[in-house]
Amino acid sequence: MSLTLPIYLDHHSTTPVDERVVAAMLPYFTEKFGNAASKNHVFGWTAEAAVDRGREQLAALLGGSPAEIVFTSGATEANNLAIKGAARFYRDRAADTPHLVTVQTEHKSVLDSCVALEREGFRVTYLRPDADGLISPAQLAEAVCADTLLVSVMFANNEIGVVQPIAALRAAVAEANAKTLFHCDAVQGAGKLPLDVAEIGVDLLSISAHKMYGPKGVGALWVRRSRPRVRLEPMIHGGGHERGLRSGTLPVPLIVGFGVACELCADYAAEAERLGDLRDRLLAAISDGLDGVFVNGSMASRLPGNLNLSFADVDGEALLLSLRDVAVSSGAACSSATAEPSYVLRAIGRDKELAHSSLRFGIGRGNTAEEIDHVAELVRASVARLRAVHAATRGASDSEPNNEEASVGV
Repeated sequence: MSLTLPIYLDHHSTTPVDERVVAAMLPYFTEKFGNAASKNHVFGWTAEAAVDRGREQLAALLGGSPAEIVFTSGATEANNLAIKGAARFYRDRAADTPHLVTVQTEHKSVLDSCVALEREGFRVTYLRPDADGLISPAQLAEAVCADTLLVSVMFANNEIGVVQPIAALRAAVAEANAKTLFHCDAVQGAGKLPLDVAEIGVDLLSISAHKMYGPKGVGALWVRRSRPRVRLEPMIHGGGHERGLRSGTLPVPLIVGFGVACELCADYAAEAERLGDLRDRLLAAISDGLDGVFVNGSMASRLPGNLNLSFADVDGEALLLSLRDVAVSSGAACSSATAEPSYVLRAIGRDKELAHSSLRFGIGRGNTAEEIDHVAELVRASVARLRAVHAATRGASDSEPNNEEASVGV
């Protein structure tokens, strides 16, 4: 079997839309183009039925009710709505300063939402994870106080793939303060690992279609309706769509695709095992005969398709450029515009040099063992070459005379 280049190993950034998803969406761009809010004719009824079906498919994947699904433009909006919406609605519940708790390694849409709330007078505690990227129930419970309105902890990290013990964390929060709400950004884990909102006990949960072989431009926030019902202050006002929580004409074709993508992920177990095997194969092949390779984050509690590595004595940008036929990243796609090292890696204790020399491999549905072996060979060769250049440059620098010392001697 011949390889097709380039090889895509950046599935945490986005995924290709599954052909079955595309096929399901196409009619809703043309002959079934109605507005789901149009209640007076068959075009609107057809669109509304498609949206209702999409809600059912999402709810089935998450273990919730279709009425608890609020469609958004993506996970960034869903995270903003969950955090800002809950914090603002329940602000008066705090006797003193309203308080939130999150983790330093959260997605930027969570962290920046918290920063925005700090400017409104909220107090936020940012927990630092351990060297494996994990936080403990005891650590989280200690941060919760009588004025804590909301806790936000992601299911699986978008850079290092570490999976948090959400059910145990939720239980610890409930014991510390029964009124504190729990939000979970489940974008990277949904459709890849077991996820049932009733079992883990969360109140709010965000997902996105394009991370699970669906279209870009649509996401959802699951909002618990069972008593006590979770209430949110909306961010977008208009026609009162989505029970008044998110106004705007619904993107029916995207919702149809989202629903089908969820159905296709329902039988995740076999694919998770396959991806885990490919990930372990990649790690073993890269590490074979190559020292100074560091795994970032826990290997025991990790997304099956994620591998984040740092390489000693290698410039990460140069390493990325040398892998021209391989699509990987040095961090989160949403943070790629900054030259700073990954804040996630810094939070788990990596120094600047190792944080700058990291690569994130995101293995997905279409990848093969042959591709994995080819990428590992390229990485090994590139690291060896760049280290040789680094050593030669350092040697030349060390051999140059120190003119400052010479002038002092004169």
